[in-house]
Order: sequence, then structure tokens, then C-alpha cells
Amino acid sequence: MSGVRTHMAIEVRDQNGVTIVGLSGDVDLQTSPSVRQKLLECLDKQKKLVVDMSNVAYIDSSGVASLVEAFQVSRKKGAKFALAAVSPSAMRVLSLARLDKVFSIHPDVTAAAAAQA
Repeated sequence: MSGVRTHMAIEVRDQNGVTIVGLSGDVDLQTSPSVRQKLLECLDKQKKLVVDMSNVAYIDSSGVASLVEAFQVSRKKGAKFALAAVSPSAMRVLSLARLDKVFSIHPDVTAAAAAQA
């Protein structure tokens, strides 16, 4: 990925039967396709998904669209989908779009995972 200015990392782990997808960096036009792909992949395999957004520095409308699509897919599949530890900058974007009322948002990953039980 040399020459790419946007830094983004995706880490997937299991916590007591819940898939935790940790996002770090910027979720923007350049990185949101890989975020979308990873979230949809995880929803294919798992019925409980938490997106850890504690290390998201920036999210734009394409990143938000990826989250919304994953949320909609989870509803269709009867899966559980939640956001955890949403960074202040990301929360501002979600609030502006009024998505803070749509998504299940928890203060941290532990709380989000517990709510999936």
C-alpha cells in the first residue's frame, strides 16, 4: 500500500462468540470499500458483530454508508450489529446524520459484546 496517504487498519477478533471488528485510522472514500467488504464477510460467518470505533480518527459519508449497509444486512439476516467506543469525531458525523438514534451504540466493546448475548 505504498503511496497511499490514508492510513487504516482493520483487526478482527472473537470475544465470547461475538466478532469484534476494530477500525483504526480514517474511514473515507479510499478505505471504506475494504471496511464494507470486511463487515459483510464477518456477517456471512457470524450472527453477532461489534464494530470497535475507538481508534477511528475520521469518517466520511462513504464510511458511514458502509456501516449503514452492514447494519441493513445484519437486520435482514437476523444478526446483531452494534458500534462500540465511537470516537468523538465519528460520533459527531453519526449524530449529524441522526444515525446515533439508529445504531446500537455502546460505551465500550465489553458492554457491546454483553448486549449481544
